[in-house]
Amino acid sequence: MPAPTFGHVGTTQPGDLFHSRLELSLLGQHRPRRAGVCATAALGAESIILADQYEDDEIHEDYFWYAGHGSRDAATGRQIADQAFTHRNRALARSQETGRPVRVFRRIDAAPALWQFRYEGLWRVMAHTYGPGKAGFQVYRFRLEPFDLSH
Repeated sequence: MPAPTFGHVGTTQPGDLFHSRLELSLLGQHRPRRAGVCATAALGAESIILADQYEDDEIHEDYFWYAGHGSRDAATGRQIADQAFTHRNRALARSQETGRPVRVFRRIDAAPALWQFRYEGLWRVMAHTYGPGKAGFQVYRFRLEPFDLSH
């Protein structure tokens, strides 16, 4: 398994488009073909995918809250149980501690289309919470803000 990459991969720049999760994986941009978080608990999150299908995600122009991993119905994306502090959730919390950048990809078209994902650039995990989500179950939420390369 290749070493984690925190930051841009290759010459990829914000706004670049990708055909599929398979392409993202093969290019090393976001290696998991299904999971929304590419991470190790010890080092942190390398990349995430904003799928715009989870009820506890909250997207704003200059920041977003990303719902943690786990306990969702695979078909509907709805929360069906409390989330646990899985390795992916621990990795996002670790990214908050380290301040390392996280690559963010956003799904722009859920249907089969020529371009399904857009690279949103580097973001930083600034905070996280654990509390009741919209379905009443306990969920982790991670606040991400654009990564400032000048710091």
